[in-house]
Amino acid sequence: MADFGRTFRAIADHPQYRWLGPHKGVVHLALGALTNACFDLWAKSRGVPLWRLLLDLSPEELVATLDLSYLEDVLTADSAVEMLASQIASRPERADVLELGYPGYDTSVGWFEFSTGEVLDKARAAVGEGFGAVKLKVGAADSKRDIDRAMRLREALGPDIRIMLDANQQWSLPKAVQVCGELAAMDPYWIEEPTHPDDVFAQRELARAIAPIKLAAGEAVPNRVVFKNLLQAEAMHFVQVDVTRVGGVSEFITVGLLAKKYGQPVVPHVGDMGQIHQHLVLFNRVALGHDEVFLEYIPHLRAHFADPAQVDGGRYHVPTAPGSSSDLV
Repeated sequence: MADFGRTFRAIADHPQYRWLGPHKGVVHLALGALTNACFDLWAKSRGVPLWRLLLDLSPEELVATLDLSYLEDVLTADSAVEMLASQIASRPERADVLELGYPGYDTSVGWFEFSTGEVLDKARAAVGEGFGAVKLKVGAADSKRDIDRAMRLREALGPDIRIMLDANQQWSLPKAVQVCGELAAMDPYWIEEPTHPDDVFAQRELARAIAPIKLAAGEAVPNRVVFKNLLQAEAMHFVQVDVTRVGGVSEFITVGLLAKKYGQPVVPHVGDMGQIHQHLVLFNRVALGHDEVFLEYIPHLRAHFADPAQVDGGRYHVPTAPGSSSDLV
């Protein structure tokens, strides 16, 4: 692992893999799986959880695991080392997260197929369990349904609970401008994936049109270069990089460095893989000085993991078992 960045690049840039990508699609998903397995085994070989392994690496050692190619215009190896080194002295100010755990938000309350009554009941229950934020799926063919559900959810939870809206790429730019404008009245914390994830210019135009409403994106963004473009365009305000979508832990950290450079928080897309992301948000907070926002919580696959993520009072417990908490039973 001492020069893993070079290994990562050699695999990603193999001529046949580039033809099938480059850096996207099934080959990049496979590279992410291999990378995550390498980091998992590395942590296990040292007998520590993944977050501890990452925090114990020096800035130079950590940057040696990254592939920063195509980022040289904004992020070099030297500047990445400097960014990490600059945060070392202030780490103790953020280390309380390693005792208290990381806050979560509940996505499971707002699935699209739930009736409005079910959404309201589940959201109230989540707040009662200690969650300070929930997410609602939107993007119906009839946007009146979205607006009605969102307004009723805000009314039910009051002004202090953060509510995120997730459109899962359902709107064209004109439709997104219209619907987001109407949804502004319920004060969403963000609107997620409003349009096609590759359309950087549409997302930039939407961000400008609906400001100060903020956009979240990254669930379907496959690599660091597209994240660079979205950040440069000021087209995303919450970076939802997913360690299983990009090239694994290595590229996740690279995107975290980019987000820090551009002053945007990282709030990973979890799907059902909060298992590994619970380690990475701890690293982001302590080592990179990212804001402590929250981490998506979806408990559907807990029974299939040997060491499932533990969430109480709306916060993830800090994992203690060696590795990335990804072993299946």
